[in-house]
Amino acid sequence: MKPAPGTPAPDFEASVVEGASEGSVKLSGLRGGKVVLVFYPKDSTPGCTIQACALRDGWEEIRGKARIFGVSADGVKSHLNFIRKRELPYPLIADEDRSICEAYGVWVEKSFMGRKFMGIERTTFVIGEDGRISAVLEKVSPPKHLALLKEALA
Repeated sequence: MKPAPGTPAPDFEASVVEGASEGSVKLSGLRGGKVVLVFYPKDSTPGCTIQACALRDGWEEIRGKARIFGVSADGVKSHLNFIRKRELPYPLIADEDRSICEAYGVWVEKSFMGRKFMGIERTTFVIGEDGRISAVLEKVSPPKHLALLKEALA
């Protein structure tokens, strides 16, 4: 079940890739500023690339409004390659055990061409300075994501 606006954002600590460096991030350590978690299915796939590049291209408009993180179940090496290849200016969280995805209710059953499988539902959470969810953008269309995010951060 997804956390709803007004509820506390589930805390986590995870590996994060920013530029060419690796580290870790703890959500509760970011309190006092807005945080955006952009959950997406997989590095370097067509829809995810469109969404990531739109965030990159609109970066000057949104970067000072929140700490923005992409989150997927891909590993650190995949994230490093995606960041380098697409010149992404924001960090990516490696949720290889899917614990963050499960805590945020985005690890769901999906279907494609009649085949059912588990995967990440494209969803963005905006977390306020107080650590509570302030907006949830569900089943986001990659080309429309940036405009919706700018509206949520206004």
